[in-house]
Amino acid sequence: MDLIAKLAEELKLKKTDVEAAVKLIDEGSTIPFIARYRKEATGGMDDVALRALEERLSYLRNLEERKQDVIALIDAQGKLTDELRSQIAEAATLQRVLDLYKPFRKKRLTRAQKAREAGLEPLANMIIVQASAKGSALDAAAAYVNEEAGFDTPEKALAGASDIVAETVAEDPENVAELRAFTRNTADIVVEATDAAEKTPYEPYYGFSEPLRKIPNHRILAIDRGEREGKLRVRVNVDGAAAVERLGRRWPRRQGVFAPVFDAAVADGYRRLMAPSLEREARSDLTARAQADAIDVFAKNLEGLLSARPVRGARVLALDPGYRTGCKVAVIDEFGKLLDHGVVYPTKPRHDVVGTKRELARLVSKDRVNTIVIGNGTASRETEEVVSEFISEQAPELRYTIVNEAGASVYSASELASREYPDLDVTVRGAMSLGRRLQDPLAELVKIPPQSIGVGQYQHDLDQAELSRTLGNVVEDVVNRVGVDVNTASASLLGYVSGITSAVADNIVAYREENGAFTDRRQLKKVPKLGPKAFLNSAGFLRITGGDNPLDATSVHPESYPVATEVLKRAGVSADELKRGGVPDIERRLGSVADLADDLGCGAPTLIDIVGELKKPGRDPRDDAPEVIFSRAALSIEDLQPGMELRGTVRNVVDFGAFVDVGVHQDGLVHISKLANRFVKHPSDVVRVGDTVKVWVEKVDRDRKKISLTMVQGK
Repeated sequence: MDLIAKLAEELKLKKTDVEAAVKLIDEGSTIPFIARYRKEATGGMDDVALRALEERLSYLRNLEERKQDVIALIDAQGKLTDELRSQIAEAATLQRVLDLYKPFRKKRLTRAQKAREAGLEPLANMIIVQASAKGSALDAAAAYVNEEAGFDTPEKALAGASDIVAETVAEDPENVAELRAFTRNTADIVVEATDAAEKTPYEPYYGFSEPLRKIPNHRILAIDRGEREGKLRVRVNVDGAAAVERLGRRWPRRQGVFAPVFDAAVADGYRRLMAPSLEREARSDLTARAQADAIDVFAKNLEGLLSARPVRGARVLALDPGYRTGCKVAVIDEFGKLLDHGVVYPTKPRHDVVGTKRELARLVSKDRVNTIVIGNGTASRETEEVVSEFISEQAPELRYTIVNEAGASVYSASELASREYPDLDVTVRGAMSLGRRLQDPLAELVKIPPQSIGVGQYQHDLDQAELSRTLGNVVEDVVNRVGVDVNTASASLLGYVSGITSAVADNIVAYREENGAFTDRRQLKKVPKLGPKAFLNSAGFLRITGGDNPLDATSVHPESYPVATEVLKRAGVSADELKRGGVPDIERRLGSVADLADDLGCGAPTLIDIVGELKKPGRDPRDDAPEVIFSRAALSIEDLQPGMELRGTVRNVVDFGAFVDVGVHQDGLVHISKLANRFVKHPSDVVRVGDTVKVWVEKVDRDRKKISLTMVQGK
């Protein structure tokens, strides 16, 4: 089966669609570009389907390359048979290829190899086929004694031949596949404490065991971390006797002098050569599975966070709380421009509540502030209380909210922040970042490495290269789904636009600083290193507001301008209508889109997108996201009582539930069993980061500052 057919079968897609998508990928088209502007060619595959296709395509191509390498290596040894070549060619996984190659792989001198060099392989073959022999097995072995090689007695010769048998059994690819499946299906993971008396976060795993096939991913990651920190001992427990018996059944059995020798060699091959590697492999597979799941959850959480609704028109006073060094203040206008900054001391040791309220009143009045933002880190709770009192006493029209400050310190101390605000202290940059996260979460969060945003679990334990690649894809997809104003976007944001590298992003910023604002998308072609392919991939995602051509402010690609112009003409409106909010009734004006597509020689999916964009130009998909929940009075954990109904925002989703911010500084946990009145396979099937949800307080542990919530009333 050829590559395209295999991909189509595996991914349940049409072969023609797969062929077109692969061709586009190979030609250098980006996933966002293909998903948005090549729907006719791919059958409307979205970015998720295209990413899966791209990943599987890469795997299968690497697999094919590895097959050819293995065939060449075995052939060079003169041991390649037609049957083996066929087996390698038909292998569906890299693991199968490695299993087939294992007997031919060069390795250090083993006991079996020493025995082979001593001429004991014929005796080993007799044991394997359980040949008839006169006398005992030792009598047969006497003919193979080799004093020079160290096999100077029949016993040693028989032991050497048994080592060959053990290695043959252990390296047979069918045996390995059989026992690998047996291990995965029947083994348990067993965990013990290195010091049972020591109090650690891993106490739930002291004296713990669970079947490999059932253990949840978050437990695997917790156990792995405990083992790495030296707090846990972990092993895989397999029924060795059953494994040996299963292995032995793979050969015809005869009653003869070699039968006991063969049985002993099989047992030795399993226990000494197979079991350790299979158990290591099982642990490795568990970790890989758990990490893949954690990365997937992290990606979904990040997508939710980046897709959060911007709060437009907010003039923000942002507070980055602290104790000894005070609470950093930054005031920014609705466009993110810094108006004021300073420090207040609402918390201990100074505890200057009066002075803090006086300064807040001054800044709110002077800069016409309508929103206060508070970071959720150290001293957040105490700062919130003072802000709540201030609003109640002096500014009832004000609103405030808590924002997650994860990664703010990473950004404020970064080279990027130094370039953006060279004259500002890192603390002011951090406070500004908090305020801008409310105004435009996407534009601000792209400045921070995705791993530092804090919406996953065990992120520091994961494969950092794979995590970075996956999260980078998420950011790219969201940025291109939303679109970017080429005249206001930072280089950080531009760097995630389809087809734009970080170097080209810097060049775009440098070009507009030198030449002024872009007024036409075609000017992008003048940016150094932004060639024809980059322009094709990026142009539809780069918007120009107030430019020469109203279509430049839309997601209509320049290649489709003639079609869009004709559509406007047939609708009886001018392009200037786009500047006034679009053509709400364009569909009524046009009639059948399918007929129009045929008439214009344009694909129906592309025409539908064009019409939708002309109806509401530059529509931000984030406007469909839940609104930010604002407060005017502070709650504390002391205020919570079982049964209380609250509205909150989902801040993080993990394997075992979702953490919800209900406005009391500590996020409450909705366990997976309390997310819905039905079975939930994974919390992400019910909620995602940024969702606004109704919850009921189930239990409050004030000493440990833990809040248990439920989304099922009365549960």
